[in-house]
Amino acid sequence: MSGGSTGLPGDPPGGRRAMAVWGLGVGVYFVAIVFRTSLGVAGIDAAERFHINASALSTFSILQLLVYAGMQIPVGLMVDRLGTKKVLALGVVLFTAGQFAFALSHSYGMALASRGLLGCGDAMTFISVLRLGARWLPARHGPMVAQVAALFGMAGNLISTLLLARLLHSAGWTATFAGSAAAGVVVLVLLLLFLQDHPEGYAPVPPSHTGSGFVRQQIVRAWREPGTRLGMWVHFTTGFPAMVFLLLWGMPYLVEAQGLSRGTAGALLTLVVLSNMAIGLVYGQVIGRHRAARLPLVLGTVAATALLWASTVGWPGSHAPMWLLIAECVVLGACGPASMIGFDFARPANPPERQGTASGIVNMGGFVACMTTLLAVGLLLDATGDNYRVAFASVFVLEALGLSQILRLRTRAQRRERERVVASRVETVHVPV
Repeated sequence: MSGGSTGLPGDPPGGRRAMAVWGLGVGVYFVAIVFRTSLGVAGIDAAERFHINASALSTFSILQLLVYAGMQIPVGLMVDRLGTKKVLALGVVLFTAGQFAFALSHSYGMALASRGLLGCGDAMTFISVLRLGARWLPARHGPMVAQVAALFGMAGNLISTLLLARLLHSAGWTATFAGSAAAGVVVLVLLLLFLQDHPEGYAPVPPSHTGSGFVRQQIVRAWREPGTRLGMWVHFTTGFPAMVFLLLWGMPYLVEAQGLSRGTAGALLTLVVLSNMAIGLVYGQVIGRHRAARLPLVLGTVAATALLWASTVGWPGSHAPMWLLIAECVVLGACGPASMIGFDFARPANPPERQGTASGIVNMGGFVACMTTLLAVGLLLDATGDNYRVAFASVFVLEALGLSQILRLRTRAQRRERERVVASRVETVHVPV
């Protein structure tokens, strides 16, 4: 199926104001990613500050992602019910408070609680941004909405890698994390002043039912759609290797296992982010024009990631050559854009009033995989005496599981989507008089 430009009934008009409002939402997501990934450049410092081993260090990110993943369906329901502005505002308050508390933490327990609070606020951002784009921009822009939002999110990762890493070693722990929390205050003020849930005249139809029964019904109906489940497994399979690398284990792996300096390791992490941003634009353009390319892009990304990951981890000798590390980081950059394709499978499978719930289900997939791998790597490092070859091999188990589910669901989901597209075109042409 090729991506057409025909508007659908009820499509918002778009325009400059729509881009400005949506851009403000993306700015909130940008700050959330800065806070989320700030631990990725501070892992070694955190281990020294709190006197913890690899398993305890991984617990920081695991708790943060556990909260994030657990909040996805509730947040999707909240967005469908309360609107974007309220959910985003609450998210900013929570992740800013978490970042500031992390700056003041001197005990392991307080630091854990701070990252959990941050994860709760972070969980409210991406689904809200997707919903904001769907309310303000025409449906044909859907693939680019997800990819561009993810691109700016990766720009937040770039800030963590380039700026926070330097500040951490010049200004110190407290000043770096407390100072970065000021960005949350800025976006909260802008959000409260200028963000609107939808254009005038395009208010969503209020739900006809409420209560716990309605909530269960929303979740069940979204899950029954093959496109939702395919989207979740796409997100599960493609996104987590890069998240594991950037959120926590990339810096220790490159420094301790590959013998690189912190500066060189930071440059390679930056390469992952830059590659993600470039590939995200390419994937968004390709999918916008040729929707049939979605699954080949997903499968190609999984195959390339597995090949480069295996080549680097299994390279004979103590250290892999620099050209191979560079190639691995470039390919890891494709993981994020490929995971965004999961949302594009789920979006047309669900009506507008259920898309927040479906997006929550999809978004939960990748973070469950990431959380599981973070824990597995930490446990295996402790059990094997910091053997990264064994620890990083855990990635292949989850990739195999996710790939099997993608192959199982792909035909059913694509057939269901074609049926919906045909039905939508019939409704567009045969408008009752």
